[in-house]
This record gives sequence, C-alpha cells and structure tokens, in this order.
Amino acid sequence: MLRSVEQRRVAAGEREDPRVTELRAAVARLRRQLAAHPADFPDRSIAEEELAALDALAADGGGDLPRLRRSLLLVAGAIGSMSALRRGVQDVRAAVELLATAPPRG
Repeated sequence: MLRSVEQRRVAAGEREDPRVTELRAAVARLRRQLAAHPADFPDRSIAEEELAALDALAADGGGDLPRLRRSLLLVAGAIGSMSALRRGVQDVRAAVELLATAPPRG
C-alpha cells in the first residue's frame, strides 16, 4: 500500500502525538510548496535534504528537539527571504516550537 509523506503506520492501540502530526503536516506542505516553486536557488538541495530530515525526525516521534531546531534553522537559511515560502517556514517553526513547549495532548 502506498502512503503519502504525511502518513505513517502506528502500532495497534498507539496514538500519534497531535503535535507530531502537526509537524509532519507542516513539513509535508512546505515540501510540496518547495517542489512547486519555479525558481532554482543555490541552496534548494539543502532545504530539500533538511525537510526530509525533519520528516524523518517527526516520524520517529519528534523527540530530538536540538536536531529539529538545527534542521529548521538550515531550512530557513537555505530558503532565505523567498516570500512565497515564508508562510510554510513559519508553520514548520510553529510546529517545532509546539513540540518544545507544550506537554503531549490527548
């Protein structure tokens, strides 16, 4: 069965932390926006690699906050001031900060 980048298999009876779900959704949206962005820029591959790393970290539960923040910083630096992608970067940042500050819900 094929899955989108926003889905992962969760063990029977296990619920994914909603904060992790939000991070995965924000990363997936930004990946799609970046893929659809027509401009080629020097650090595009860095942004793509770090978004993949963010997705992998989120799939593992998002517990490595220093690594999440490092990847976020690299994504923001690689994308720079591209206004078309600004909202997506802000959404990923908000999701990372939510993991860092809020206790698990649910």
